[in-house]
Amino acid sequence: MEPTDLIWMNGVFVPWEDAKVHVLTHGLHYGTGVFEGVRCYDTELGPAVFRNAEHVERLIKSAKLYYMDVPFSAEELRAATLELVARNGLSSCYIRPIVYRGYGTMGLNPLDATVDVTIACWEWGVYLGEEGASRGVRAKVSSWRRISPDSLIPHAKASGQYLNSVLAKVDSVKSGYDEAILLDDHGHVCEGTGENVYIVRDGEIATPGQHSSILDGITRRSVMQIASDLGYRVVERNIARAEMYLADEVFLSGTAAEIVPVREVDDHMIGTGEPGEITRVLQKEFDDAIHGRSERYREWLDPVRAPALQTPTGEPVGEHALAGGDGAGANGASGAVAAAERITGATG
Repeated sequence: MEPTDLIWMNGVFVPWEDAKVHVLTHGLHYGTGVFEGVRCYDTELGPAVFRNAEHVERLIKSAKLYYMDVPFSAEELRAATLELVARNGLSSCYIRPIVYRGYGTMGLNPLDATVDVTIACWEWGVYLGEEGASRGVRAKVSSWRRISPDSLIPHAKASGQYLNSVLAKVDSVKSGYDEAILLDDHGHVCEGTGENVYIVRDGEIATPGQHSSILDGITRRSVMQIASDLGYRVVERNIARAEMYLADEVFLSGTAAEIVPVREVDDHMIGTGEPGEITRVLQKEFDDAIHGRSERYREWLDPVRAPALQTPTGEPVGEHALAGGDGAGANGASGAVAAAERITGATG
């Protein structure tokens, strides 16, 4: 992970190295936190966050499911995300907002613990690698089942719940695969460790529905809309494990991974063993959408604008300064942090 200059913590921009929490933070001990994975892309509109408002909305809803009232409005979090990217001088990056129970109490009743909010961003390539995106990945069905809705809340993107994915991911990697696919508590196909799953048979795209303990992925919604707009039939239904082996194509989608073909599942070659035609079409259309080349999906992009700010002395700080300015590094970060420090007084 390559550090950036600033992280947003409870309304304040803090230098990366100073963004710390107490070791007795409640969320560290009990997993009482919810988070999002968001991406900013270098688009034809300039840097733009993909479906920023939808990610913020899901973050707040996840927090409510775990009895956490977020102390910032959706619009404040959206604006903070855009400003953070601008201050760090990034044209493209991964963004990680997290809401968590903070320091001040211990024990399994979290209601007296503070609710803290942090947003960080950094440069991060596609999650399963460029080769995985181009050639496809090898997956195995995990012996670990996806968490049951009788035990936890699959619809919430909660920190502690991802121990489920960690177990499956480590097991798949140690077994020589790139990714794991988890079944739900009824034995139906559910999702990858960090992605939604789709199969293609006879031109129809099928994906598990929300009744199968999936996370309702925002990239999933985008893929389903693009596929429908292109005229493909998309259905949500239960998928049996063996259907993946018999499918013409299998692919995954997620914010970190984007769209990734699956060339093998449990050593069964999928189709020809190469990424399928429909997967390739969706990859291209999605890539056009996230980079602003598709007018149809421009509404999904939230452009990063350098904020109109002033220093404590009233000196204006223009877009040039926040975008990097004179003396900035390759990504403009040094100029951005200099501007940010003049505004906030942050000196590290």
